[in-house]
Amino acid sequence: MRTQKSTNGESVPACYNAPIFPMTRKNKKPIKIVCVVGPTSSGKTDFGIRLARAFNGEIVSADSRQVYRGFDLCSGKVTKKEMKAIPHYLLNIASPRKTFSVSQYVALANKAVRTIAQKNKIPFIVGGTGFYIDALTEGLIIPEVKPNRALRDKLEQKTTKELFRLLKQKDPQRAKTIDSYNPRRLVRALEIVDALGKVPKQKKLSPYETLYIGLRPKENILKKRIHNRLIVRLKRGMIREIKNLHEKERLSWKRLKSFGLELKYASLYLQGKLTHQEMKEQLEYAIFQYAKRQMTWFKRNQDIHWVMTYTQAKKLVKEFIQIQ
Repeated sequence: MRTQKSTNGESVPACYNAPIFPMTRKNKKPIKIVCVVGPTSSGKTDFGIRLARAFNGEIVSADSRQVYRGFDLCSGKVTKKEMKAIPHYLLNIASPRKTFSVSQYVALANKAVRTIAQKNKIPFIVGGTGFYIDALTEGLIIPEVKPNRALRDKLEQKTTKELFRLLKQKDPQRAKTIDSYNPRRLVRALEIVDALGKVPKQKKLSPYETLYIGLRPKENILKKRIHNRLIVRLKRGMIREIKNLHEKERLSWKRLKSFGLELKYASLYLQGKLTHQEMKEQLEYAIFQYAKRQMTWFKRNQDIHWVMTYTQAKKLVKEFIQIQ
């Protein structure tokens, strides 16, 4: 079986055949996991690391772009120093040349959770990709449909609005739950519709006992954090990183732009289609709009405990892990 390396050096399989109900070693109780969620720049990474250190935990990332190798500054990926010796899983596990699906994420995340639990540690799922988190924690059944290159080439010629309009025509139910601004998700949904007639109703199971902790800074604070974080990443060489992805890793501008946000706007700048100032302004606005869409997604989950301070979060985790 082909394997890949996680950031803590452990091999994980590229495909997964284990039971859908991950249990503890005695196979009696569901594994307890803690999810730390929220929009980009809300402070999830720091919260997750602090909680993992306090409660003997390890972290499974839930970010749809941080799975890709080479997407470091452009995805805001945690650095080794920032990890503070806490093992992180599902970072740098996929090639940006290839499609990485939610079903692949769930398979690898399930394995990572079991690995952590077998060490008698607490798995912390930390990230802002709501679909990944829901698919993992609720046991959503994701249809296995192989990429259709010919169809993708055709769909990728359309605008995001055209893709969403097409999905609404073909599968109104899926259109109600999808991120209508995410072209990669829209293309994938249309690919599944083409293969199966519609995106199947996703059955929900309960593979884990889950505590959800959410962070939602006030709008003015979030805007400031997004601005400051972007400036820092630009100073650290984010444009150079994306230029290298094109020149050294041979990723086309089309492929880079398909990932959206930083990769899209930096690509437009490097192609001479935007000035540096236009890139910064448009990108900052796009990131904030993305954060709002993340919050819209998370607000649907009534089980999330929204906290203002680390002390509140710590109390929730302590009570959760003590419950037998």
